[in-house]
Parts: sequence; structure tokens; C-alpha cells
Amino acid sequence: MIIATWALGLVPVVGLLVALAWFVGTIGAGALRGAVEHRLSNRVGTGWGLIFPLVATGTTAIWAIAPNLAWFSGHPFGHPLALAFLICGYVLVFSQLRTSPRQAVMISSPYGVSAAIIAGSLWGTKLFWPFMAVVPFTAAGLFVLVLMSMLREERIRAFQEHQAHLIEELEAARDKANAASDAKSSFLGVISHELRTPMNGVLGAAQLLGATRLEPSQREYLSIIRNSGDNLLSLLNDILDMTKIEAGKMTFDTVDVSVPDLHKRVTGPFEAQAEAKGLTFVTTFEGEIPAVVRGDPLRVCQVIHNLLSNAVKFTDAGEIAYRVRADRLDEEHVRFAFSVRDSGTGISPEDLARLFQPFTQVDASSTRRFGGTGLGLTIAQRMANIMGGDITVQSVVGEGSTFTFTCDAKVIEWSAPEAAAPIAADVDGGHSLNVLVVEDHPVNRMILDAWMASAGHASTSAENGQIAVDMSAERKFDLIVMDVNMPVMDGLTATRAIRAGSGLNRETPIVVLSASARTEDHEAGLDAGADAYLNKPIDFNALAQVMNRVAGGRAAVRALSDSTEAAAVAA
Repeated sequence: MIIATWALGLVPVVGLLVALAWFVGTIGAGALRGAVEHRLSNRVGTGWGLIFPLVATGTTAIWAIAPNLAWFSGHPFGHPLALAFLICGYVLVFSQLRTSPRQAVMISSPYGVSAAIIAGSLWGTKLFWPFMAVVPFTAAGLFVLVLMSMLREERIRAFQEHQAHLIEELEAARDKANAASDAKSSFLGVISHELRTPMNGVLGAAQLLGATRLEPSQREYLSIIRNSGDNLLSLLNDILDMTKIEAGKMTFDTVDVSVPDLHKRVTGPFEAQAEAKGLTFVTTFEGEIPAVVRGDPLRVCQVIHNLLSNAVKFTDAGEIAYRVRADRLDEEHVRFAFSVRDSGTGISPEDLARLFQPFTQVDASSTRRFGGTGLGLTIAQRMANIMGGDITVQSVVGEGSTFTFTCDAKVIEWSAPEAAAPIAADVDGGHSLNVLVVEDHPVNRMILDAWMASAGHASTSAENGQIAVDMSAERKFDLIVMDVNMPVMDGLTATRAIRAGSGLNRETPIVVLSASARTEDHEAGLDAGADAYLNKPIDFNALAQVMNRVAGGRAAVRALSDSTEAAAVAA
């Protein structure tokens, strides 16, 4: 485009043919320069780097013919046009090579030759010195152009360095934050184990103590111990759940769920709590309720339990209405809406805006009536969101509130299946089992030994995995109950050693106990050779179900882990 404008300026001064010839020659020189640079672009090195400025200088020489053509054309406007071409040529070169002034001087040298030719033609005339006077302010303008360009480039370079430094600092801060998050997760995992293990002793001992003869006042104290332990376990679970959600590590297990059984698990505890407070608990079902759906019953119950718990807690008189509505989406999907309506004091619009924020309560004063961490609704809503649902709330001050949890589920069976036969807590035939209990905590060993004795079974205790491996090599057992975290040798290593050996208990069913409820830990226990996995605090009914399968060998115990009953064992 620039070449065309120069040629257009030459036409009135030198004529169409001369201007066209200059245009074609300049275009050809430019094309030749591009071809040479492309061919030599991969050969730049010692010696080859000088080729580019030489080629560019040759191309500039063709451009520099234009000022001489205009100057010696004899046209009245030839001289001003020649000066304009010279100045414009210098500006073009120095603008393109503003960061390399030396190359700019070399490549623009043909314009200097053209100017020298013009100055030579003016020697001895009145126009010589006026022409030479153009040189200083032209050079000064080029100097300012180069200087400003270099300053601008320096500012850009400084900004880029500052930006790179900021990026490094941000990356370092990100790495520190990730490390802190990992450390927090690891710390909470250790705390989970350390808190759940002694809590197993407290709740287990309270469970055994409840089976003995107690005075009314003693039974009341025992109830306080169990309720306090349950509350501590609930608070611990809330903190762990919030941490997992924030880290994106919350896991959901998809299993087939019986809707009637789910209803019993949801409402059972709160019907008794409402009755104890003198409240009316009403349950209604609407729509087409399927019999079996696929989902995570533990997480669904956790969300609904939070809504029902809040309703009972914050309602002093009146009614708690629990409604389940199911809308068929198609033959394989249903949308549930679990609504909890209370007749409490209600929530103001200002408090509704911050209701689902973590560590926030409607009544945050130091004289509040109700305790809690303020995490329950936050966890419930985020779990609902992860499951593809949501929690909405409608409230009127003085009348009460209605919380609605919606989620979709895949339908397995629309009609109710035949009820499965319940698993008895006692071993079939009343046979007594010889059980090896491997547990490093003395309180937990005492509880397990006492429970085994109460069920009519003989038990032998081992303090760590190494002792268990030695005992299993000398004596045959019907069942091995193995803790995971122990000194000397952990439970998974001991399990592998028993399975790898050729001793008497190579095919004896092994039940692993652990304070960790993570799915990956369950899989690690089964991969090590265990046949069942139970969480702490121990559900003795679940352990009784496992013992009821011992007579069928490892296959029978494993079948329990793979069946629907295993969901109750792992819950």
C-alpha cells in the first residue's frame, strides 16, 4: 500500500510510465527480499545474520530512487516531493527498526546517498544551504522517534518483568495454599481416627452398661453420656464433611435404595423427638412413589435429617409436617420433593439471605438458646447441589418455615418388591465361635471381648498385627476381627501375611475395623484380603450379621459385603 502511494505521488511529476516502472521494480525487490529471508530463516548463525540487513539495504536502494526521480524531473513540485520522500523513507526505516538503531542507520543509507546526490546538484547555488538545513531537524526528529520507542519498549519490558514476578508470587501463594489444604486434610484424617477410636470406647462401654441393671438415676446419667457422644460424633462429621466439600473430595455411593426403608430411616428418630417435646409429627405422601430407586441413601438421609432436626429444635409447640412428593419424569426417572414444615417462630427476610452461609446462625448472640456450628444447612445445600438438586425455603415470621429438598433419582422398581428375610443377630444353630480380636486399644479389646462373651462366643485378644500373625500360625480360629491402625504391624499388613502364608487360618474370614469411613480405605482393606469392613464406632448388630455368615466361609462373608445388606454394614 505504501509503495502504491509513493508511485501515485510520482505520476504527476515524472509521468505514468516512469512511476509504473518504479512501482514494478520496488514490488519485485520486496518479493525477492521476502524469498531470500524465508530461505535463510533457518540458517541464521555466524555470518548468516549479516545477510538480512544487506538484503534490506538493497531493497531500500530501490525505494531511494524515488526522491531522485522527483528532484530531477524538472516539475515545479519535484523538489518538495523529493524532500517528502526522503523524510518519509527515514521515518519508515527507523519506525520498523526502532529497537536496532545501528541496523536502521545501515539500511537507510541509500536515502543518505540519494540526499548526497541532490546536495551535490545544488553545490554552489542558493538552495544548497537551505537544503542542508533540513538535515538537523530531520535527524533530531528521528532521534526523538528512536528514543521514545526505546523508552516505550523499556517500560513494556519492565511491566512484563513485574507481571512475571507477580505471576511467580501468585504461583508460590497457590502452592502454599495447596500445601496448607493438603496438610489440613491430612490433619483432619488423623484427628478423625484419634477421636473416633476413643469415642468407640465411650459409646461401646455405654452400650454394654445399658444392658446391665441400673438405678434410674444411673440410667439417666448413661443417657447423658450416650447423647453427648452422639453429639460429638455429629459435630466431627460436620467439620469433616465441610472440609471434603471445599476440597472437592466428597464421595457419593450409588446403590439401590428401598424408599419405604429410607422413609423409616429418615423419620424414625424425629417422631420420638417430636413426641417428647409435645409436638405433632405428620407424614404425607403425594404422587407416584417408586419402590426402589438408585442413589446415595446416606447423603439423602443426611440432608433430610438436618431439615427435620432444625424443625424439631426450633419449634416449641404445634406441628412438624413431613411431606414426600414424587413426580414421574419418564419410565426410569423420578423427581422427589422432600418438604419439612414447622410451626416455629419463622425467619425474617434479612436472615434468609445469610441462612445458608457457613458458620452462620439466625441467632448469633451470646445468649442464644440453641447451640451448633452453623454448618448444617450449608452442608445440606451443597450436598443437594452436588446431587443435582437444591434446597429452597419459604418462611413467615410468627407462622413457621417450610424447607424443600428436591433431587432426581433413577427408578429401579416402581412396585414394591418382596420383603427380604431379616438376618438374625444370633449365629444359626446357636454355635459358639472361636474369634481372634486384634485391637491395640485396651478399652476396645475389653468391649469386644465382653460382647463376644455375652453372645456365647470365645475370644482371644492380640495387641498388634505381629502377635495376630504368630497366633494364627499356631491356633485355628473361626473368625478374625482386625483393627487397621496398630503399632508394630498394622492390620492390613497382618491380613496380607495371614493370606500369603500356609497356616491354619489362611482361609479364615477376616473382618477389618477402622475409624476411616472413606470408600478408598474400604477398598484397600478388601484388596489386602479382608472379607468385610466395619466402621468405628462398631455396630454390634452389623458384626453379628457377619458372624452369622462365618459358617459359610469367606465366600459367604464376602457375599454379604456385595449385597444390599452391606450398605447397612458400611453405613
